[in-house]
Amino acid sequence: MRFIRNLTLMNITEKKKRWKIGLLAFAGIIGISSLVYTSVLVKKLQNQEKEKIQLRLEATKQLVKATDTTDSQFIVFLFDYIINKNNTALIIADSNDVILQTRGLDSTKTLNEEIEPDKNYDPNYFASQLEEMKSQHDPIEYEVFPGEKQYIYYKDSSILTQLKIYPYLQLTIIAIFLIAAYIAFNSSRKSEQNRVWVGMAKETAHQLGTPISSLMAWMEHLKEKYAKDDQSSFDEMDHDIKRLELVADRFSKIGSMPQLKPENVLQVVEHGIEYIQKRSPSRIIYEINGDANIEAKLNPSLFDWVIENLCKNAVNAIGTDGKISIFIRQHKKKVYIDFTDTGVGIPKSKFDTVFEPGYTTRKRGWGLGLSLVKRIIENYHFGQIFVKESTLGKGTTFRIVLNA
Repeated sequence: MRFIRNLTLMNITEKKKRWKIGLLAFAGIIGISSLVYTSVLVKKLQNQEKEKIQLRLEATKQLVKATDTTDSQFIVFLFDYIINKNNTALIIADSNDVILQTRGLDSTKTLNEEIEPDKNYDPNYFASQLEEMKSQHDPIEYEVFPGEKQYIYYKDSSILTQLKIYPYLQLTIIAIFLIAAYIAFNSSRKSEQNRVWVGMAKETAHQLGTPISSLMAWMEHLKEKYAKDDQSSFDEMDHDIKRLELVADRFSKIGSMPQLKPENVLQVVEHGIEYIQKRSPSRIIYEINGDANIEAKLNPSLFDWVIENLCKNAVNAIGTDGKISIFIRQHKKKVYIDFTDTGVGIPKSKFDTVFEPGYTTRKRGWGLGLSLVKRIIENYHFGQIFVKESTLGKGTTFRIVLNA
């Protein structure tokens, strides 16, 4: 039975892993494909923009050389209506970085306030643009006169800049899609788990009802015959039957919101410890410390279940000889309950895993105790439970946080 259960849990875990890996692989393929394709397009556009600037340079040279009026007019037409259609911003400078000419930059700014007094004189703007162009591309070098060179600096056009940003935007959209899909998947899975939990709990409560009623009837019958001989044994049996009734009542409450009201935390904890202590090894010591006046909003029946499961977990971790300490304190509007044992401890990597359904280190058991505890504390008491600290070979402290 245990083998089948573990195999089922392993299959579910494997399916979840495959789903996550598949989703990540899908996102990775799209992202890498987008980056590669965009990189190719960017390279092509960069080459085209460089070719246009070189064509502009060649057109300028031909205009200077042209002697025939018709040729000059044709080159001017070419220069104005074809070359200038390229919106690439550029700066022409000499070997000393003195800016001689600009194009495609902010038209409200000027390098020469005497020639263009109606514009904003801002040489720092053009200097910063020159540095930006230098960081993007190597300049195109040409010789104006023998021994005198000039350099054309240029930067990416707005379309090219947008194209560079596009794959990162696409990756962001993919990431948002993955996160949304993951949240939707988890929400659906948790909703399904909740329905299973509720169904199992209700069915368990229903199934327990009949044998408990039968046991109560048989107890009354046996008491009439043998109670005088061994009253103490019958008292213990009565106590266990009442415990079964309590368990059935707990299961019946799963799925419906229990009533929470201020309860004395120390008294509730002591009541829960009383039952489990009698059924623990005699060499395990229980110690409870805390203010007797601390109150928290809780449901005693369900919280008693929490105490029982935490103590059973501690007993299993300790073995036959050790100590379980419960410390209760209040700070502002919160009540803190620490359960500390001297057991084998929990590896740090398992601090969250121990609360997952099916996780157990025992040869026997379903691994539902701590999962149930977490569900009762967080879903029904609106509190928190977590592994506060643990040292292998020394022990573990679980902390519960409740609303005062």
